[in-house]
Amino acid sequence: MADIAIADLIKRYGETQVLHGIDLDIRDGEFVVLVGPSGCGKSTTLRMIAGLEEISGGTVSIGGRVVNDLEPKDRDIAMVFQNYAIYPHMTVRKNIGFGLRAARMPRADKERRIDEVAALLDMTALLDRKPSQLSGGQRQRVAIGRAMVRDPAVFLFDEPLSNLDAQLRTQMRLEIKKLHQRVGSTIVFVTHDQVEAMTLADRIVIMKDGHIQQVGTPDEVYRSPANTFVARFIGAPSMNLLDGASLPPGTVPRASDGAVLVGIRPDDLHPVTDAPLVEGRVTVREPLGPDTLIYVDTPSGEVVAKADARTPPAVGATVRLGAAAQDLHVFDAASGAALRVA
Repeated sequence: MADIAIADLIKRYGETQVLHGIDLDIRDGEFVVLVGPSGCGKSTTLRMIAGLEEISGGTVSIGGRVVNDLEPKDRDIAMVFQNYAIYPHMTVRKNIGFGLRAARMPRADKERRIDEVAALLDMTALLDRKPSQLSGGQRQRVAIGRAMVRDPAVFLFDEPLSNLDAQLRTQMRLEIKKLHQRVGSTIVFVTHDQVEAMTLADRIVIMKDGHIQQVGTPDEVYRSPANTFVARFIGAPSMNLLDGASLPPGTVPRASDGAVLVGIRPDDLHPVTDAPLVEGRVTVREPLGPDTLIYVDTPSGEVVAKADARTPPAVGATVRLGAAAQDLHVFDAASGAALRVA
């Protein structure tokens, strides 16, 4: 079993506390992505699972065993970093095999294991090349192969795609997802890119300022954000947030006696002919093929909506925008928490 249990995890650097009692359970074979802005504590959490950062409080368990005091090599984990960390003077075969340097197994078995991993990563034809002869994506696959060759209980990825260009990032996301489907290992993956999180994860852990904001499937965090931070962080473009008092009477679901914010995803906000929520002037158009995003200056601030690419309103035109009632998200204006509406 390679489940991970994190209980009341705390990290301090001197007087500064950067993790504030994190609780998280990761199931065996699950692909979990930690996501959030820089400084939110996601990489620190990953490094504490790996044993690369000392735990100030709480526990980390892997496979039912508390590993707080174990060295990284004794935790049955493998880590893949963003800078590849492969050796330029070694061939691909030797780089992958480096993960087995301490393994007590016959040489023939080691070679067979390297060949198996290379085949799984579609790198058999590259085994005799040096890193200088590889593309960025191929180098990242070598780093993944070196982790895989040990057959660890848990894979830990620390922003492994951040150094790749956009096309390679997309390609490597697909390869990592396919790899997880084939091998079924437990994976904890850190990124600041919400698109990576949405496309890779079984569950997403959204962090801010050393606290977990929400844990859920990609669909759950997109369709039912726990607060305005999650609502704005997940989704591109970000969710529009409007002052409930600025919207027409009767359009905001009844939530509380206090002030509310109403969230509307750009995908759900469209030009309408009657019963608009907001009205304003188009300032920018952003063609996306089948659709066009329009940026609209309204009395409630700028909002982003989606229009038919065949007939988008012109820049400078006045548009009326509306959305279905079930697509409105209501948040407490003071706390930012999502509200259950009547």
